[in-house]
Amino acid sequence: MRIAIVAPPWLPVPPPAYGGTENVLDTLARGLHAAGHDVLLCTTGDSTSPVERTSTFERAVGVGSGSSVDEIRHVIHAYEAMGDVDVVHDHTLVGPLYSAAFPNLPVVTTNHGPFNTALIDLYRVIAARVPVIAISHHQASTALPVPIAAVIHHGVDPTEFPVGAGGGGYALFLGRMHPSKAPHIAARIARAAGFPLRIAAKMREPEERAYFDAMVRPLLGEDVIYVGEVDRRAKVELLADAECLLNPIAWAEPFGMVMIEALACGTPVLSSRCGAAPEIVEDGVVGFVRSTEAGLVESLGRLGEIERSACRKRVEALFSAERMVGAHLDVYARAVSRRAGTPLDVLVPDAA
Repeated sequence: MRIAIVAPPWLPVPPPAYGGTENVLDTLARGLHAAGHDVLLCTTGDSTSPVERTSTFERAVGVGSGSSVDEIRHVIHAYEAMGDVDVVHDHTLVGPLYSAAFPNLPVVTTNHGPFNTALIDLYRVIAARVPVIAISHHQASTALPVPIAAVIHHGVDPTEFPVGAGGGGYALFLGRMHPSKAPHIAARIARAAGFPLRIAAKMREPEERAYFDAMVRPLLGEDVIYVGEVDRRAKVELLADAECLLNPIAWAEPFGMVMIEALACGTPVLSSRCGAAPEIVEDGVVGFVRSTEAGLVESLGRLGEIERSACRKRVEALFSAERMVGAHLDVYARAVSRRAGTPLDVLVPDAA
């Protein structure tokens, strides 16, 4: 097939540092190409994903700095530039609505965020025409009344994440400097357990800096160190050397790329029991999932029970790029069949 992937315009694909969705799109685009399909990635001009690309913005607009007008311009250009394609996988919010102007074009979309009150009406309106993919079963369970075409967990290429020995003697927090990601809770947990912590976090926006100054900076010391935002190479090195990933999220995160990246490096994950975490982390086998800070403090003392090889095997079995690509190709084929007259109930099965 010839497949067009429409990425949001906020970050390049792949991102130079922070950016979970954009990492997924890079992996998906490369995986589809490796599987023998023609891929056109509609992204920004500073993207480097090694597939055919088109763009309207020379550089990524920036998270939190753009507007709906920027996304509309990006989407219009993408649909004008893609020409004759078999299917479009649109990851923007505006695109699935705009695609109504192309009634014979098979389009699918993925919701990378929560099915909250701000988005549920959008997906409810488009779902009868554009199949909606969820990224975890927990996320799909919150989608009613939106029909879910498929639940497809994100994936990584395990060869890009070498298994480390975990000899660095530290726990790692990796993510965004934001209360929902809760690095301040990670600092409290690590200190209570007497375990050194390194915090590698994106901190560019004013609200991120304000949160850092108020909640995280006061907890820093010789045992809790903020190392800044890291690029891909440094991220993999930190994950491979870490004794564990400490991920005390404080919201129902729809997936959580950092968890499968850690597991791919053989690094156990300790996480709050929120969102998709229990789908990713098999408790007691590749890490620990707990409902309280005290439970996570106790779990830091049980890391010796986890085999790093088991962490890697879980990613290879359930969260590989190959599995993710195959699942998407199935949805694409059903979307194409639907345009040829296949009944809707074949396209949209019960996500449960």
